[in-house]
Parts: sequence; C-alpha cells; structure tokens
Amino acid sequence: MTIRTVVNGRPVTEPIPVRWTLAEFVRDRLGLTGTKLSCGMQVCGVCTVLVDGRPVSACSYLAVDVDGCEVTTIEGLADAGSLHPIQAAFVDHFALQCGFCTPGFIMMAKSLLDENPRPTRKDVVDYLDGNICRCTGYQPIIDAIVDASERMTP
Repeated sequence: MTIRTVVNGRPVTEPIPVRWTLAEFVRDRLGLTGTKLSCGMQVCGVCTVLVDGRPVSACSYLAVDVDGCEVTTIEGLADAGSLHPIQAAFVDHFALQCGFCTPGFIMMAKSLLDENPRPTRKDVVDYLDGNICRCTGYQPIIDAIVDASERMTP
C-alpha cells in the first residue's frame, strides 16, 4: 500500500507493507531512529510519537493508519539546529541518563504541554503514567517538564 503523510513537516509518499508498524516505517524506511523500540506491546512509552498531535505507541500503531495524517517524531522538535525548550529543559535538569526512554518522554511532554501549557506536578505525573524509565528516578523528568512549561509560556 502507498501512504501519503507528513512527517516532521515534510510530505512523504511511500509504498509500505500493510503489516508494518509506525515504528518500522519511521525507523526503517525514513531513517528516523530517534524513535526507539523496547516492549513492542504498548506498555513502556519508549516509542511514543505524535500523530496529528496525539501521542501513540509507534510499536503497535499500524503505519497505514497515518495515511493523510501528520506525524511528529523526536527529530521534528528541534528547529534549525536549536533544541526545543522541552529538549533543552531535559538537558538542563539531567533528565536523561542512558537516553533510551528520553524521546518517548519528550514526545509525551510535548503532547501534555500542547494540551495544558501550565500543568501541575501531579498533572505531569498522571500524564506520564505509561512511560517507564529505568535510570533517572523520574524526579528530574518531572522537574524538566515543569521548567519547560515555564519556558514556553509567558
């Protein structure tokens, strides 16, 4: 099947196998390897990308379902070589250790801050409930997202 989509602001028309997941499409066909794979069962949040602004687990979301949609991966957040404020806050707050789960957390944070520009710490914790990190202990991640919300809103 041929899909037509927009990935990180760029129109894409590609033939793909109908069984491919969105993760396979962005990683293997488009070379956007910032989207990681871990559980493969929509449990850990590592593979989170945005489809029409909503977070999805790319490991279980079929690529054919993005036909006509806009997809944003971690590579789509930086602007002309400058980190997105969420990415910069993650760096400043040491909210990444090995970095494996970081793209998923950042994409969830982007979705949260698009919906709720000034979340409470509890809002952040509740929204990130499906994302797992094995290194940081979560506190730096929460701190980074709260800080990013302050950087992004006057």
